[in-house]
Amino acid sequence: MTTTITVANQKGGVGKTTTAVNLAHGLVLKGKRVLLVDLDPQGQCATILGLKQEPGAFNLLIADQNPDQVIRSTDRENLYVVLGDKKTATAQTVLGVQRTPISFTHGKLIPAAKSDNLDYVIIDTSPSVGELQEQAIWAANGVLIPCAVDYLATDGVFSIAATIKRIHDELDWQGSITGILPTFYDEVTRESKATLEDLDDRFGNLMLRPIHRATILRECAVEGKTIFELDATSRAAQEYDQLVEFILGWE
Repeated sequence: MTTTITVANQKGGVGKTTTAVNLAHGLVLKGKRVLLVDLDPQGQCATILGLKQEPGAFNLLIADQNPDQVIRSTDRENLYVVLGDKKTATAQTVLGVQRTPISFTHGKLIPAAKSDNLDYVIIDTSPSVGELQEQAIWAANGVLIPCAVDYLATDGVFSIAATIKRIHDELDWQGSITGILPTFYDEVTRESKATLEDLDDRFGNLMLRPIHRATILRECAVEGKTIFELDATSRAAQEYDQLVEFILGWE
């Protein structure tokens, strides 16, 4: 069985791509076969993995290339990618204009993942609301919501939660929210503590253990490595490993 997790928020700067990449690689390190799909026009999944951006998402969704033409292997065993670049924004525009079915992205990705015996598909999305983000949600078994622990944190969570509810109610989505992942947590600052408490009060058992603010996570993009490659003994690596274990148990 292939489990699909879409990583989404409608607020930028929440560690969404960092979470998607490290979750994907963390699952690989647990012996799983994983496909990481970059549907964010910034194309930063490639950057963190030390790869070149390419229009893989556009070619799959718009140029009608077969999945085996756009799915790439990496030098990390059992980690496969569909990379993105700025042409992904064009893909979103075209899908919106053409009024493609909500199931379109699912139909392109998931059968290919199952035929390749992949255990997980991890989808990174743009922070802006739009056709492609909604299709990525509909394609998923669960949606993981990274949420920076700052003053406006709940705004992004409420926005994406409203979108998820609408897709569930109006478009018969069968998935659920996997969890809300607090990111950039700083236990020293009063604001960070207060915001985390507010999130706990509002979202209860959906809350996951926080990822602390860490300079090493910014260094990953510079080095083209995941946190598990750059420093597997760091607190950040241990916290992302906890997320991986949660996802393994969630299914």
